[in-house]
Amino acid sequence: MDTKTQERRPNRIAKPAARQAADSQSPIAGMQACIDDVRAAALDGDKGPDDPIDFSELRRKLETARGKFPPLYLQDIVVPFIAALNALGPQQFTQILVNDPSHQRTAGLMLDIARSILERSDRYEWDATNAFQQLVDDLYDGFLSAEDRRGINPPDREVDPPLVKWGNPDFGPYTWPADATSSFGAKVAVVNLPPANARKGLLAWTALPHECGGHDILHADTGLLDQLAQAVRTAVTQAVDDANLADYWASRIDETASDVAGILNMGPAPAIGLIGYFRGLMDATNHDPRLRVDGPADDQHPADIVRAFVAAETVALLPFSDAGTWQKLIVNEAMQDLGDRTITLAEQSIGVDLARKAAAAVAKAIVSSPMDALEKHALGDIQTWRDSDEAKVSVARKALTTAGDLNQGDGQNRIFAAHIVAAAALEVLSAGQDIPTTFGRMKSILAKMHTQNPVWGPLFVRHPGNIVRDFVYRIRKT
Repeated sequence: MDTKTQERRPNRIAKPAARQAADSQSPIAGMQACIDDVRAAALDGDKGPDDPIDFSELRRKLETARGKFPPLYLQDIVVPFIAALNALGPQQFTQILVNDPSHQRTAGLMLDIARSILERSDRYEWDATNAFQQLVDDLYDGFLSAEDRRGINPPDREVDPPLVKWGNPDFGPYTWPADATSSFGAKVAVVNLPPANARKGLLAWTALPHECGGHDILHADTGLLDQLAQAVRTAVTQAVDDANLADYWASRIDETASDVAGILNMGPAPAIGLIGYFRGLMDATNHDPRLRVDGPADDQHPADIVRAFVAAETVALLPFSDAGTWQKLIVNEAMQDLGDRTITLAEQSIGVDLARKAAAAVAKAIVSSPMDALEKHALGDIQTWRDSDEAKVSVARKALTTAGDLNQGDGQNRIFAAHIVAAAALEVLSAGQDIPTTFGRMKSILAKMHTQNPVWGPLFVRHPGNIVRDFVYRIRKT
């Protein structure tokens, strides 16, 4: 999502008059409490562990870390990163730091890879780290495992689940994709959350499907992003006959398709979560705490308001019973934030009806267009959200509000990490009470799931979804 917060100021500004109080029976009656939770996390000054800028000390700690990783990650990040540092030597290591004193480019990448390894070795925020890692693994598995890609060739570039880390609170959730980490020999991405999100700001976790179910996965198949961009350009042109608007969406395909892919993987939670998360970040920086309506030409992200429209239309395409209800709710929230303001995309003023019509075309093109890169399948063929997923979320919500263990089930009934995070987000959005307790239960359940994750066991397992039996005939129990 690459959301960079600005200077933090404690003064609160008034809530917009256009935002009406949610009905007590609304599934988002607790929205304001969740916004406040996001704001509190954004204002937290915790930066996590110090960057490891001493070459000799870093090398020593990395050697100690070797014994803390399973075979997959030893091969794909720990050993090659150590080799890359050895090749650099202390002088070139220091030169990288000197050339990037703010640690936002090459030095930032190098230090983030190092911290992703050291934080796991040092058991930093251990339960939250394992919970974070479990969600990331699940999101990757949902699009890349053999079980979900039946009839579709394996990805052109094998993408292993990334390592997670905590830090850089001014930049929010972000990813260094595998093609960036390869500069230091690594073959996996690194995904970051601000350290405060280990304890609060639960809606930030609904942004992770965008990062982990989006960017890297969309890059795993050669030509996929270009094909999606062309599909979007054609669809918007046909829907609204506006070449500039078609170009606006096509040129932002990486961010837009990442939003859509995240919703395919987690249902309506990241769609409504996006609205609450953005509101909280704007509130924390003493800006108008509504979705932004301007999308500058030089911003790779679409304007907040039209992202919400695309999210709503994506939810409407999901094959679950309440899709229409959630679509209307998300649109209503966006329209309240829009108020009497004008949508401006790349310096072009856009009427709301035109913006919504284009958003519907964008969502449908990304979800449903057959792609050559996917053997004439669409993204929605690989992953989508069904009533069976909603049922699993309901089970998980009950587990989050009690002290009992979650029965994860098996086979088609298995509850995954995405269901747990969706359940936690919807629970706090609905209730708006005792967010820390729900957050803590979510982390505990995910951390326990992580202990059973074969990727982190002694065998070389890339995607748990590949460990599946193919039956000649399935006997149903009566």
